[in-house]
Amino acid sequence: MNRAITPDAFPWFDYSRYSFSLGLEVGEAVLLSGHSASEYDPLERKIVVRGAMSEQVGTAYEKIGVILDAAGRSFDDVDHVVEYVTKNGIDTYGDVCSVRESIFGDRSVPVSTVVVESLLREDALIEVEIVASPPGGQEANDGLVYLPTVYPIRDGQIAAVGDIVGQTEQIYKNARNTLEKLGLSMGNVVKTTEMIRANAVVDYRPTWEIRAEYLAPLYPGAVGIVQERVAANDDILISVDFVASIFDKTVVNPGWSFYENLTYSPGIRAGNVLFMSGQAALDPETGEAVHVGDIAAQAEYTYRNVIAVLQAAGLSERDLVRTVEFVSPKGLPKYRETAMVRKKLLPKPYPASTGVLCHSLLRPQFEIEVDPLAYFEN
Repeated sequence: MNRAITPDAFPWFDYSRYSFSLGLEVGEAVLLSGHSASEYDPLERKIVVRGAMSEQVGTAYEKIGVILDAAGRSFDDVDHVVEYVTKNGIDTYGDVCSVRESIFGDRSVPVSTVVVESLLREDALIEVEIVASPPGGQEANDGLVYLPTVYPIRDGQIAAVGDIVGQTEQIYKNARNTLEKLGLSMGNVVKTTEMIRANAVVDYRPTWEIRAEYLAPLYPGAVGIVQERVAANDDILISVDFVASIFDKTVVNPGWSFYENLTYSPGIRAGNVLFMSGQAALDPETGEAVHVGDIAAQAEYTYRNVIAVLQAAGLSERDLVRTVEFVSPKGLPKYRETAMVRKKLLPKPYPASTGVLCHSLLRPQFEIEVDPLAYFEN
């Protein structure tokens, strides 16, 4: 049974008003929503974000510490960190690293760095999301292995400058080499998250051949999002985050033929975790976008697709434990309407959730894409 984490005191804002949990306890695991420096200002009577990067990231980690403590965990139990940094904040990312190092000390925690257009609070520069579990090795962490964000680096230099296909191949080589050092292979990969630079999208499709070469035949779940920047260095056209599992993989498909020619699966079960591909308002039979121009309707269609994958795995909405919502700029003005969709379709305790603004989605008709994660009961 999933349990919402409810600190006795959380002075930053009244989290009970929202359609997400601060974090969830899922078996032995703890999954937190993304947290920024947002807080309620009683004088201005609204949520505000203040401070430069170092102050903001310090506040975000302060919140996370309170939530972890309420779950009986500490920063010593953190397995994975995702730092969503805005394109305007990436140039001061060194401040983020300094604060993080002061918190984790000598511990080497895998960090995913996702450069986004902006956060939902426009003054926020960073939002931090974490996964934690008790000590005890990979089995205690549900058999999961998180790689830090992989870039197209070869011999200390950016490879294949100007060539997204060449950069993708270098990334997959780097990931394979890292996994092999851990006693794993690309066959253990259960999820990939690709950030694609906007000026390289026109040449992105052939990268699927690289995925086929490295990931066939049991393709993992996948997410692909378009961003204006994907790293501090503008020569980097693509970055990829990889999650692997020590357990055998099983493909989960509600019967959607659309996926037969793709290099990713609707869902992958490994152990007690269900990794799902990003879902949008796409008819999975025809491959056509639906509800164009209506983000609330797109969100409802998207979440019903997610629920279809859950049901194909023998799960229900109650087993959805984390979502990341990528919102396009044209969907942002009415994004608040999607909260009612979540409250309509998802039971309490709501999943941990993070929402960020991207440059665009791979189909321009889409205004929202949801990256979901579910757990089976032990």
